[in-house]
Amino acid sequence: MRLLRSASVQSTPLLHSLKPHLNPAALHLSPFLRSFSTYPDPEPEPEPSRQNHDDPIVAQALSLLQAPENSWNTAELSHLLFSSSPTAPARFSKIALGLGASDKALKFLDFVRSNSPREDAPVFLCHVFQSVVKLASREAGWEKALLELYKLSKQRDIPLTINALTLLVSFFGRAGMVDEAASVFDDIDRNARDGHLYELYVGTLFRHGRFEGALKVLDEMLEPHSRFAASDVPGKIFFSALLRRLQGDGDGNEDEIVGFFMKLLERGAFPDSITLSKIIKNLCRNGEIGRAWDLVLQVIQSGGPVEAAPFNVILVELGKRLDFKRMNEVMIKMKEINIPPDIVTLGILINHLCKSRRVDDAMEVFDRICTKQEDGLSCKPDTVIYNCLIDGLCKVGRLDEGAELLRKMTLQGGCKPNVITYNCLIDGYCKCCEIDKACQLFYQMSEEGVQPNVVTLNILVDGMCKFGRVGRALEFLKEMKGRGLSPNVRTYTSLIKAFCNVNNFEKAMELFREMSRSGCSPDSIAYYTLISGLCNAGRMDDAGSVATELKAAGFSLDVVCYNNLIGGFCRKNKLEEAYEMLKEMESSGVKPDTITYNCLLSYFGKTGNLTTANKLMRQMIDKGLVPTVVSYGALIHGYCLKNNVEEAMKIFRDMNSVSKIPTNTVIYNILIECLCRNDKVDGACSLIDDMMEKRVRPNTTTFNALFRGLRQKNWLKKAFEMMDRMNEHACKPDYVTMEILTEWLSAVGEVGKLKNFVQGYEVSACTA
Repeated sequence: MRLLRSASVQSTPLLHSLKPHLNPAALHLSPFLRSFSTYPDPEPEPEPSRQNHDDPIVAQALSLLQAPENSWNTAELSHLLFSSSPTAPARFSKIALGLGASDKALKFLDFVRSNSPREDAPVFLCHVFQSVVKLASREAGWEKALLELYKLSKQRDIPLTINALTLLVSFFGRAGMVDEAASVFDDIDRNARDGHLYELYVGTLFRHGRFEGALKVLDEMLEPHSRFAASDVPGKIFFSALLRRLQGDGDGNEDEIVGFFMKLLERGAFPDSITLSKIIKNLCRNGEIGRAWDLVLQVIQSGGPVEAAPFNVILVELGKRLDFKRMNEVMIKMKEINIPPDIVTLGILINHLCKSRRVDDAMEVFDRICTKQEDGLSCKPDTVIYNCLIDGLCKVGRLDEGAELLRKMTLQGGCKPNVITYNCLIDGYCKCCEIDKACQLFYQMSEEGVQPNVVTLNILVDGMCKFGRVGRALEFLKEMKGRGLSPNVRTYTSLIKAFCNVNNFEKAMELFREMSRSGCSPDSIAYYTLISGLCNAGRMDDAGSVATELKAAGFSLDVVCYNNLIGGFCRKNKLEEAYEMLKEMESSGVKPDTITYNCLLSYFGKTGNLTTANKLMRQMIDKGLVPTVVSYGALIHGYCLKNNVEEAMKIFRDMNSVSKIPTNTVIYNILIECLCRNDKVDGACSLIDDMMEKRVRPNTTTFNALFRGLRQKNWLKKAFEMMDRMNEHACKPDYVTMEILTEWLSAVGEVGKLKNFVQGYEVSACTA
């Protein structure tokens, strides 16, 4: 590439490559002594909006420079800039930046070179040139423009500030021009290189895998007479770059990263605890726990400082995998190398032990903390540790021990229970149906000055609703509102579900409307809960209206909600609406699942449309869905309603032998009832034997169907045997059982057998 070699203005390839950014007229420069380290950086430029007001000379100069470049009043401009003594060099930087474009700034550079006093020219030029670099970096095609500017500065020996050179290193690194960045870096005097420059350059080398070059830079920084040798700056720079590389700033090759890590340690550069912890965390996230552990040990063996934090990171990852054996090994190693665990270490251990329901082990660790045994565990437990233990005890039903810990915590100075502490215990009592104790603890909490939050409210309201205290839940909600505690969508959802479960849909709908009026917008779960309750109760018009509201609010029906609607319409014999809902479901991109097909199969089975039911079953299998016991039960029920017991039994056998789907009591009852109704009592008795073999528990309905069939056949002996079996399975007779047996046994003079049966005594052993 040919550069300008004279003061004449010519159009050269260099100029073409920089257009429209660089003006040819700006380039007739005479040689200057090249120096990269003797000129101070310009003062920080003010905001562009203020540049024309802070310095009147800058403002006047920019006003004069607004004229076309070939008509600048150079005499007036020279008088303005060079007549005062001394002239602040920073003005020249501000003027160049104020021109707003690199080509205009280069024209100004030429003016400064031609008109400034010779002894001041280098310092003025270096400030202007730095502004040219900044302007060029903001323009399109900046990569090529900056490269040409750098070449120009070298050819003409334009002095550059360390700031300008740092900018070039930064921009070349950003553009992936590593060789160019290296060339600039090598040109900078070693004594002028500061930590920021090293950090930029090392980051560039790391991003592009130039590990050998990075090692050379480290060796330079660690030389005996280097100003960095006695500081931790090299370690910070290199380990920070290593961490960025590991986090994805580059290809993240872990073998290379770990290898470089080791080389840094060999040179006596060590990461601080925070950086080491971050490196360890990234390796652990990638599944490299073993490698992370090796790095920690290598730092220790190399004489580097290590605290508990990196060990805590490894303990967290091992805890997620429930690898308590290796967690114990880490703790043993910490003791061996005399690194005392901190409160975070112990919190990690206790937290993961409690989450895995190893509460006794967690309590053992806790006791060792409190008793300060000679094993390094002498930290004072804090509120977080107490909360973990109380929550763990409550989750395994050990509420009394949790309450005792709360009492100890209250007595311990400096460690007071908070709202989370109380919420854990209140939630435990609610789940164990001890609502009164939960409420008592709630009022104790208030007396202790711990303010309940919406989580507390939700725990108590949900607990009351689940255990039949819906009215009390409403009263409690009203009380909390009076105390300024506002419910959220979860509070209302619990109440809506509870009222749906007791068929009080008017109250459920009223709460739903109240939720919206109070500024608490219903979420999708609130809508789904109400729709599900309405569908189960057969109130399909209301369910459809709520579904319409749901879509208007910007939510979408999910597969469960569609299934509830389709199932509800089927139960109400509204097949057209069910198909319409299925069509909407598929057009919305929600794929029907097994439950969707089961709803339709049940409908067609009950209505006797077995052709369509069989077609649906085949379609279901073709779509890759596996039929369930409900799917087969719907078909079996349909054939039994048609008294086609042979086809029903064929499906039953296929279900057991081909599909390997375990049957249930409901299907056996349907078949036994159908066989007895069709005078095939032997087959029904065989089925109950089959139930025993497959360990399917019969119920009262099973025996009632058999008693009807046996009565038709007048098989007393078999009936007595079934009465004994009924007692063996603890199936209590209902009014249907007593009606059948009383009428039959009274007619044949076996009232004594009936009396023994009712009292639970053996019947078949008695003499008829």
